[in-house]
Amino acid sequence: MVIDWDLLRSVVDGHVADGAVPGAVLAIDLGGQTRVAAMGEAGGKPMRGDAVFRLSSMTKPLVAALALMLAEDGLLSPEDPVERWIPELAERRVLRRPDGPLDDTVPAERPITVDDLLTMRMGFGFHFDGPCPVLDEAASLGLGVGPPDPASPLTPDEWISRLARLPLMYQPGTEWTYDLPFGVLGVLLARAARRPLDALLHERLLSPLGMADTGFSVPEHARERLIPCHTRDERGRLVPFDGTDDSRWNDPPAFPDARGGLVSTAADYLRFTRMLLADGRTADGTRLLAPSSITTMTTDHLDPRRPRSATTRTLLRDGGWGHGVEVVAPHHGTGARTLRYGWGGGLGTVWYSFPRRDAAAVLLTQCLPPPAPLFDAFLTALYRTLDA
Repeated sequence: MVIDWDLLRSVVDGHVADGAVPGAVLAIDLGGQTRVAAMGEAGGKPMRGDAVFRLSSMTKPLVAALALMLAEDGLLSPEDPVERWIPELAERRVLRRPDGPLDDTVPAERPITVDDLLTMRMGFGFHFDGPCPVLDEAASLGLGVGPPDPASPLTPDEWISRLARLPLMYQPGTEWTYDLPFGVLGVLLARAARRPLDALLHERLLSPLGMADTGFSVPEHARERLIPCHTRDERGRLVPFDGTDDSRWNDPPAFPDARGGLVSTAADYLRFTRMLLADGRTADGTRLLAPSSITTMTTDHLDPRRPRSATTRTLLRDGGWGHGVEVVAPHHGTGARTLRYGWGGGLGTVWYSFPRRDAAAVLLTQCLPPPAPLFDAFLTALYRTLDA
């Protein structure tokens, strides 16, 4: 199969020229062969193909893969209650209504499990279905309800302690609630392995894959390649969100945040996506994950019979959820054959893998909110060239 590289470049080039983003890096892996293109500019200089980007939520798939590696080691099981490692979350209370007062609760019907974290069904997270006082309280406690902030002073133990003060929004295992479950997952993995999450991820996944430009802070050797991140003001103009010399990602964080703390490059991220497409093996043949674990990770675990909340409809427009990734299949529901999986980041990044085509694609920008028209056009072009 041949990718229409000119089509993909022209789509991205057009949006860069129109001012959707200052610049972008496009990268494709097809059968283990990679191609990278840089367009536009970053910080007043031409964008470079090895630029370092803040991944935001594209951190989650790597952490999910790490969790499955520890499960294969026997350190944990998806069915394990999280209170085995996080006693702070034992004996949870659950709100009668997610928009209700914080003291109007009932006991949780069962403990939160590791699988609940991986599938975002612990019962606490983003809520787009109306007012949610408990989420407002989470924000006031500094739990990071919004864009990632590695400058947070909270340690993992302090973060969990504050989260434990709050009731759940929903009974464990029922509703898909995004983001905060992976903050809990990161704390759990570090405690289960008795290693800080940043060191654990590097030892088990990043180093074996040769992802030398990836970490919870910008590696010293890659400082000059970090590009600025922008947001938009009330008039739609690009304004700084995070710089380079003074970036909040330059120093190791007190809390390595599994929700969205990593920086990386296009080439590095494709090393991870290639491992998934290669049934868990690295380029030199070293096995990191069993094929069965990758199948579990990339299979939709959501119940198709359950009505979709506004949160789910907003964030999972096209499919369901596996372990740390969106899963798009011909028919939504557990066990359906996967057409596409991947995920994006709120600071302007997106990744898609197409297992039937042995292909993966990443598009990296640095803009909050992400440029949705660009991403939609990019996905349309990807399907067009892959179907051809």
